[in-house]
Amino acid sequence: MEPILELSGLSKVYPGGLKALDGVDLTIRKGEIFALLGPNGAGKTTLIGAVCGLVRPTSGMIRAFGHDMARDWRKARSRIALVPQELSTDMFEPVHRAVSYSRGLFGLAPDRARIEEILRSLSLWEKRDERIMALSGGMKRRVLIAKALAHEPDLLFLDEPTAGVDVELRKGMWAIIDEMRSRGVTIILTTHYIEEAEMMADRVGIINRGRLLMVDEKDAMMARLGRTEAHITLAEARSSLPPQIARFPVELEEGGTSLRYRGGDGTGKGKTEVADLTKALIAAGIDYTGIDTRESSLEDIFVTFLGEEGDAA
Repeated sequence: MEPILELSGLSKVYPGGLKALDGVDLTIRKGEIFALLGPNGAGKTTLIGAVCGLVRPTSGMIRAFGHDMARDWRKARSRIALVPQELSTDMFEPVHRAVSYSRGLFGLAPDRARIEEILRSLSLWEKRDERIMALSGGMKRRVLIAKALAHEPDLLFLDEPTAGVDVELRKGMWAIIDEMRSRGVTIILTTHYIEEAEMMADRVGIINRGRLLMVDEKDAMMARLGRTEAHITLAEARSSLPPQIARFPVELEEGGTSLRYRGGDGTGKGKTEVADLTKALIAAGIDYTGIDTRESSLEDIFVTFLGEEGDAA
């Protein structure tokens, strides 16, 4: 896929020496959903702000849609939209007027049909005449998305789009994001709910202390860094394991009544090794009554990766 956004050596140092971005290189492909993961203060919002013109980089290059953002930012910026983390909008405006005004800010002619389509897609049409201040938190966040979509962007930033939203509304937001992608909108999202990234993202980037530590296809990352964990309930308690079992990455737990396997070594072949382990147990005459196997989630990988990064620092 062709690149829609390219960052090269992007850095931001604030007065006082705080380095919010440290030489970030990143290419975003047209039509993908890219999830940027990192702890608080990692640099996610600063990176978004730099692309959207809210933060001036200290050094580096931003190219969007083939335009250098430092020299030709107007042409590129008109094709970019941001749904911010904070609920910052005119609370006294009716929903319909606020969304229509956002379209006009980018020099587009009024289009009642398009505004209606956006509001209906976000379940806001019935609320179109209500003041934003009267809406629930989830509805206010939908208004922010509607305002961002009003000028028909090709690249959409979602900074914590479901923060403070209940589970039901979060699922609704996921459906909205999926629908936007189906229209060809490229989406970059940050989120604390890592299951969102696991469910929706094509690629994932991990950022910490202003440095982009890893970027990869989500499935490839999970296969390479994931682990398999299995808990095997033994029919009888044991105080030790024979050599043919001890050669696996296992240990006895719960007074010798349970055998825990942790392995895979990042190859994605943990399930095969668990199958070999069960065969070895049978061959050794060790009976078991149950087995529970799980694969690492993206959140497991994220937490482990940041922990290892912290240990190495």
